[in-house]
This record gives sequence, C-alpha cells and structure tokens, in this order.
Amino acid sequence: MSLPTSLSGQPDFGRSRVVIERVSPELDGGQFPIKAIPGDVVAVEADIFADGHDYLTAVLLYKHIDEANWTEMAMAPLVNDRWGASFVVEKQGRYLYTFEAWINHPASWQHEIHLKVADGQRITSELLAGATYLDGMLERAGGKKADATAVKSKSKKKVEVSEETPDVKALREMAALFRAGSAAAEGDPYNEAVSVAESDQFTFYANRYPERSHTTRYGHELGVEVDRARAGFSTWYCLFPRSASRQEGKHGTFRDVEALLPRISGMGFDVLYLPPIHPIGTAHRKGKNNSVICQPGEPGVPYGIGSEAGGHDTIHAELGTVDDLKHLIAIAKNYDMEIAMDLAIQCSPDHPWAKEHPEWFKKRPDGTIQYAENPPKKYQDIYPVYFETDDWRNLWEELKRVLLVWGSWGVRIIRVDNPHTKPFVFWEWIIAEVKKEYPDMIFLSEAFTKPKVMQELAKRGFTHSYTYYTWRNTKAELQEYMTELTQGEMRHYFRPNFWPTTHDINPYSLQSGHEPQFLIRYFMAATLSSNYGIYGPSFELMEHIPFPNKEEYLNSEKYEIRLWDWDKTNKLTYLITLVNRIRRENAALQTTNNLTFCTVSDDAIMAYLKITGGNRLLIVVNTDAYQRRAGMVQVPIWQLGIGYDQPYKVHDLLTGAYYTWQGEQNYVELDPYVLPMHLLRIEL
Repeated sequence: MSLPTSLSGQPDFGRSRVVIERVSPELDGGQFPIKAIPGDVVAVEADIFADGHDYLTAVLLYKHIDEANWTEMAMAPLVNDRWGASFVVEKQGRYLYTFEAWINHPASWQHEIHLKVADGQRITSELLAGATYLDGMLERAGGKKADATAVKSKSKKKVEVSEETPDVKALREMAALFRAGSAAAEGDPYNEAVSVAESDQFTFYANRYPERSHTTRYGHELGVEVDRARAGFSTWYCLFPRSASRQEGKHGTFRDVEALLPRISGMGFDVLYLPPIHPIGTAHRKGKNNSVICQPGEPGVPYGIGSEAGGHDTIHAELGTVDDLKHLIAIAKNYDMEIAMDLAIQCSPDHPWAKEHPEWFKKRPDGTIQYAENPPKKYQDIYPVYFETDDWRNLWEELKRVLLVWGSWGVRIIRVDNPHTKPFVFWEWIIAEVKKEYPDMIFLSEAFTKPKVMQELAKRGFTHSYTYYTWRNTKAELQEYMTELTQGEMRHYFRPNFWPTTHDINPYSLQSGHEPQFLIRYFMAATLSSNYGIYGPSFELMEHIPFPNKEEYLNSEKYEIRLWDWDKTNKLTYLITLVNRIRRENAALQTTNNLTFCTVSDDAIMAYLKITGGNRLLIVVNTDAYQRRAGMVQVPIWQLGIGYDQPYKVHDLLTGAYYTWQGEQNYVELDPYVLPMHLLRIEL
C-alpha cells in the first residue's frame, strides 16, 4: 500500500486527523538549532488543525538533551488555527522541542451538549457517551469504572470510594450521575447531570486526564543551542600585543598587555581580542603599508603565520611564552575579562605545514604553491589552505587539535578570520567537536561577504557574527537593517556583533576624523546591539587617515608596530566608559532583539525603545554629524502602560538631566557639537 509522505513515521497513521505545519522557529526544516542563553524565553508557534469541526488539544514538548523525559506545556489557540506556547531554557547546552496534537473528543462532546441543551433537546443518550469519556478519565486517574448506583449507594463499596483520591472519587460520582441522569424520565438526576456536563468541572478533568488517542506528533525534534551568558552580552576591545609597549622601538609583550588591563577593564570591556600571536614567517614578508619589500627589522604581518619556530600551536617568541599567555588569561579573569584569540587558517611559506603537508595547499601548474589572493589584493606572504585536498580528514583533525590546544591554555573565545572562504561543513563539524571538550567556547565569524553566506555560517554554529553595520549610516539604512536582524528569521540564529571599525576596515564615513561622527557611530553600535567591539586605541584616538582611495588605514598596525599614547583620553574615551557602565546597569541594553523604532518628525533623528522587564529605555540619536536637528518623537505610551494625560519622567543617563513629558509627542533637539544623543530611562 503506497502512503502519502506526510503519513510516514506516524504509528497510527490511518486514524491520524491532525496536521502540524508552518512551525516557527524552525531553521531549514529543523536542520539547524536556534540560539539562546540561559534564562531566555523561547516562544514557538505552529499551524495545527484537523478535518471536521472537532476540538483539538496541542502540547509543546521540550527537554534538555541530557534529560530522559520531556516536559509538556499546553499550547493556546491564537488565530486562524495558529497555536502558541513558550518555555524557558535554564542551562547551557542543547534543548530539543517538538509538538503533539490530538482530537479532543470530550471537549467536542461538551460543545455539542451546549448547543443541544440551548436548543431544548433532551440529551439522554449523549449523557451515556459522556459517562464513557469519564470512565476513561477515571482509569487514567487510577480508578476503576463507575456504575449507575454509586451515587446513592451506602454499601461497603461506598466506603472504599471515600478512601480513593479526590479526583477518582469525583470522576466516579460524575460518571454514575451521567448514567443515572440518562435513565431518568425527568427531574433532579437528569437536570443535575446536564448541569455537570456543561460545567467547568467537567472541562477541568477532561484537561487533567486527556484522552490522547490517535495522537499526531510533529515530524522533527528541533534544537535550541543555549550558550553561556557572555554570548548574549559582551564588550570587545581589540589590540595588537606587539604594540602594547610604552617605549618607542620596543616590541610589546604579554606582560605589557597585563599592565593595560586595569585601563581597558576600567573602560568597561570584558573581552580582549588579540590578532594572531604566532611566529611570523620571513619568506615574502610584507613591509610597511603592505609593501612587498620588507626593510630590515620590520616585524611582518601577524597573519603570515608560521616559521621554523612553529605554527598555530606556538607563540611568537617576542611576545612571550605559553606560560606568559596563560598568566595573561588568569590575570584577565581577575578583571572579569576574557582573552579572545584569532584563528586565521592560512600559512606563511615558512609554516611547518608547508613542508610536512604540501598536499594541504593548492599548487600551480609549475608545481609551486599558490599564494593567497582576493583580487585585486595579493598576499604573497600567505598560503591559503586547500580544503579540497584528498587528505582533508587529516587537515580537519589537525585544525581541531590546534583549537583544543588553545582550549587547554584557557582560551574560551575565538574570532575566526575569513570563515566564508572555508567549507560550511567544516565549520559545522569543528565547532561541534570543540564544544564537546569546551562547551562554553564562543566563536565569532569575521565574514564581510554575501548575506546568505554570513547567515549560513551562523546557522552552522558561529556564536557571533560581524555585520554590515560598518556601512549602514543613514537613519533609513539603519532602521531597515535592524528590522531585518531583529524582526525576521535571523533573530533566531544570527547574533550580531557591531564594530564601527576594525583593524582591516577604515570606513569612508570616518575618514574625515570628525569627532561627532565617531561619537555617533560608537554610541549606536553600543546601544543597538548587545554585543559590540572597537579596534582599541586606534578608534579611541579617532585615527582616520586612509590609505589613498581605500577603506584601509595609512600606516596600518597590521604591518608595523605602533606606539600608542595609553594615557591619553578625550570625549570619546569618556563616552565609551560611561556607556559601558550604563550597559552593565541596564538590562534593556543586554539584549538585541528587544528593539522598537519610534516615529520621529525629522529624517535624521532616530529613536528606538528597548525594554526588558521594568527597565525601559528610549534612545534618541542625531545621525547627522554636522547639523543640529530637532523634531517630535512619538513615544508608544500604550506599550509602556502610560495614560494619555499622565506626566512621566525621562532621565538622561548620559547627562543626568530629568525631563517631564506627557502624551505621545515630545520634543527633542540634538546638537552634534555638544552631544548628538540622549539615553533616556523612562521613570514613572
């Protein structure tokens, strides 16, 4: 017998009448998990319906993967056969969820009773059917079938009934009453039975002891990957450790980085990201400003990984030793900071892999290994790893070994360079493998590429993702992009990590060095996204001189050691420190998807509401860094529980000022040369 595909896997398919479809969230048919952190509420919905007019019952089933039994949660009908429910993920790891639904025959029966009684019909035979349903409830409650005499009986059996549980006793008496009522020509037994049949008491027991015959179970067990709390809220600071020295001409060390921890932590950062810290090759080493001619003494590019001293599992000697790195990691913990390392899967021609595993690299027709290119850019000092090699299994295992070595050093955050140039299946495998050993590992995808590729990397397991924020500048662009990130399907799996600049990218919008623009770009990154980062001293000091006609820095730190003035502060430094403190003190800034844009009469002023529990923030930004702007902000007071005529206070957490507002429309004015933003806490 050939059966429809939709019936496959259903043990009682011939009597299955319920359809479960259009589940949300569900990524690619259940292939990938959604993301959460402990304490998150996972809201789910599905279309659930059946033939005919019978009532349905639907339940959500969920459990942590380490648990043997499912927890069951009743689903509520929403509209147009849409059902919903939610559950809280309480701990790190993988959760599973799915759905079951069935025809609720007792509920359907009770509905018909209501209609027939209202029509004046006598329901004696229907009461017998109801007694049968009660028999089933009684059995599921642990009792035995009732009879018509149990209500009035004074026999020994009555004594036994009184010793049963309250539910069993009530169900037994109700079933007996239904049978007695069905036999009565008229009078009290019948009237009482009808009253009980229509009662909430019957509904209560029908729901407590449901008849789950011919249940339909959804065909997929869907996943929720629950990461640790820092996956949901983090503040990154990037620095090149070789530039951490305070002395001109001196190569920085991990000990120099340790000396900077009080400053960086004091500004409110909790992740210190270090570009590659491995030995740097000498073959085709690049010089200042990416020159193909390297002058004597120039340090090379940290991304040209590998030399005779070792490769990805070795530390660049001028930075220190593995023990020095471990010491840095330990000291950082004292400041509630973590060290993030940079995984760049590429090699200098001097890397040990190039000699020991030449099959891991693509060769030109002349037999030489092809260096890396991203036309028109050329990277003569780097060999890209060739993932189509016949020896791919050993390559994968070696890369896994490297990450496990890093884990043994105490590293729990990894920023991955250019993951979009490596296979998706590799990332799905290696992230899962590393998390078996280090389940709290966080992976940041540094992929500025096509949207679907960035999204696929997130689905395959990356905890955080770089974004297009760097190039979204106008109010319209920002609102459209944030709506895509926080209101569409991406909100379930794509965790944005906003960076105004990086050590690779000096965006055109900041190349003027205009201070208000730096303030605006920083502030929006830190308040739109719960995860954000800055390229350390370069951004703080508003470095902006570009390499001609490129979104890159002149005298880039990638190619030379820089001496930074670590004691210098400015308006941006103050704003960063203040906003990071406000982020820590206000839960509404510790999540990304709680975002609602407000209507503003000015096309450059952007306003957005962020609410978590009783913490309610209204953030207003002038995106025009050159002109004072003013307008009326429409505050959604109905969402805040504020009456139309009710005054309320807004407290600017940046300046300390208080304002009394009333109603929906309120005036704002922002001068970019004074302070181009408000961070208002709504206080009734």
